Amino acid sequence: SREVRILPDGTRYVIHPSKLESGGPPKDGIPSIDEPKIVSAREADAWLRGDELILGVNLFGTPRAYPFQILVWHELVNDVINGNPVLISYCPLCGTGIAFDRNVDGSLLSFGVSGKLYNSDLIMYDRKTDSYWMQLSGEAIIGEMAGARLKMLPADTVPWKEWKALHPDTGVLSKDTGHSRDYGSDPYGDYYKSRSVWFALEHEDARLHPKTVIYGIEAKGAYKAYTYDALIKEKKIKDDVGGVNVLIAMDDYGIVTVKNIETGEEIPKVRSFWFAWAATYPNTEVYSP
Repeated sequence: SREVRILPDGTRYVIHPSKLESGGPPKDGIPSIDEPKIVSAREADAWLRGDELILGVNLFGTPRAYPFQILVWHELVNDVINGNPVLISYCPLCGTGIAFDRNVDGSLLSFGVSGKLYNSDLIMYDRKTDSYWMQLSGEAIIGEMAGARLKMLPADTVPWKEWKALHPDTGVLSKDTGHSRDYGSDPYGDYYKSRSVWFALEHEDARLHPKTVIYGIEAKGAYKAYTYDALIKEKKIKDDVGGVNVLIAMDDYGIVTVKNIETGEEIPKVRSFWFAWAATYPNTEVYSP
């Protein structure tokens, strides 16, 4: 993890504030959902197509789906699942849907969208200390909490039809958000397929097309990316990352799990566009079959 430094005015940081840029909307211009309403799969079927992507979590005995068509307008959901505070986050620019535990060092945090970006990634702020957090890594980068890190929770980006088949009893984030947005239309257009990246990157890496979907993992300080295509083809990949023997597996529903083969423990993974993972972790390796 990065070294915490201090600005002349006393501000703690691990990434210098000058490296952040405005994404356009001001702070809270993209409004987080703070009191999410949850509907049944049957109710959601009225407006959610089977091929639409959702971020699915199965936490604390409760499956829940967060449709990208809603997340694209809000980016953050401060949810509570079975009494456990969870942050659902999605950065459309990076293709990263990540769930985090909202408890950090004994503090319960709630998050909003700062309007700032770093390496094109969503920068969140917490409402307790107003520190800035980087979504892709879960690191606090500027402010009182700088150097702290959110714990990632298992989450998967899959088509709605697959999640529903796996979890017929799933709850679904409702379109009744308290905000008037054109859910179902996407302001990012053909961005997800084009080569163009709209914001500055500290590091560009031409090994893959910038928008290649990868699953990135970290083990003992080593980083490695596995393309979606490689996982679809191989289903199970055994590999050595940072001296750790890992098994990366994709099941028939598209759910990806990464395990430490020796200990059996699950290793968090991030689904991301290649450019964002590579900009954040420039020394990443790429799996080649």
